[in-house]
Amino acid sequence: MGAGTSPADRAAAAADGPAAESDEAEVEAEAEAVEAPGGAAEGTADGRTGSHLAPAPAEGPAAGRSREAASLTTDTARPEGGGRAAGGDAPAPARQWPLLAVLCTAAIGLLVVATDPFEEAFRIGTILIGVALIGGAVLRLVIPSVGMLAVRSRFTDLVTYGLLGILIVMLSLMAQPKPWLDIPFLENAVHFTIR
Repeated sequence: MGAGTSPADRAAAAADGPAAESDEAEVEAEAEAVEAPGGAAEGTADGRTGSHLAPAPAEGPAAGRSREAASLTTDTARPEGGGRAAGGDAPAPARQWPLLAVLCTAAIGLLVVATDPFEEAFRIGTILIGVALIGGAVLRLVIPSVGMLAVRSRFTDLVTYGLLGILIVMLSLMAQPKPWLDIPFLENAVHFTIR
């Protein structure tokens, strides 16, 4: 089995049996046979061909067109911190508890907004949705492996979850009528643009 294969690929290869392994060995042999001038295989500095890159095309009249297709990425890396939040022997919900915590909190907020059971339900529900996103940012920051809560790089997830959560909480605090938070310069800006 080559480098860069996922556990799902390995399981599929094991289910297919020796025929799949021989096909895989042929592909690896062909990838190693494609070498750059000087004897080192294209792809990495130490001479090994990266399994995530397609082999380089031969020089010739069609080389310009096929060079673009040859450099396409065929596999993507898991986001930093995208591993399971609990061990593999734990049940599926326990392995994804950070994502479930964020989704359940946001779902409770949506339910409160939709049912409108009390006077300030809209404000409380939207605050819960914002707190869910802020909680997702905190979990992404402090826990090394958060499962499917990791969508992009750690920094991008922190900025996205954090800014959206803070924005939703701020807007819900300033919602009319009777806002809980009054920011005068924002009110002046709104009145200036509406006039």
